Amino acid sequence: MITQAAFKIPIFTLTITMLSLLSACSSQPTGSAPRPNSEMSRVPAAMSRMPVQSLGERAAAVALEQVGVPYRYGGTTTSGFDCSGLVQFSYRNAGKKVPRTTGQLWTSSTSVARDDIQAGDLLFFSFEGKMSHVGMYVGKQQFVHAPSSGRTVTVANLTSPFYASALVRAGRPR
Repeated sequence: MITQAAFKIPIFTLTITMLSLLSACSSQPTGSAPRPNSEMSRVPAAMSRMPVQSLGERAAAVALEQVGVPYRYGGTTTSGFDCSGLVQFSYRNAGKKVPRTTGQLWTSSTSVARDDIQAGDLLFFSFEGKMSHVGMYVGKQQFVHAPSSGRTVTVANLTSPFYASALVRAGRPR
């Protein structure tokens, strides 16, 4: 007889795998950006064990729980997110209302120096000359974001050449 707990783990794994295969901020045209292996990595083990205390840390923890959820243009729920929808969902579930769009998030956040970035800070990126993408810093040079159509919410490395050159600024929601 299969116990209920033992049955749930394979179903969860299968569900995550299927979501990854079926899905994936419209700001990054498909095929135009390198996809380093580190970007596709799961949440580093050390991050999943971090004590969560500040609002930003709580929001980052919520965002990390969404890794594997498909990208959906205009998406703001666990059935699919776009980049700013993921930020709004994460902060709302951490206890703070933030604006919906990347532009509104930009204007409603306070600039943060790159060496002062903390978990939960927003990272704004410019692709093809237009600031059009936002992610959330989670620590250790990693950020979580909903990258583009056909992909899923994922963790990426801020030091990868692609993202390091596209980063415009970091901001902390007010």
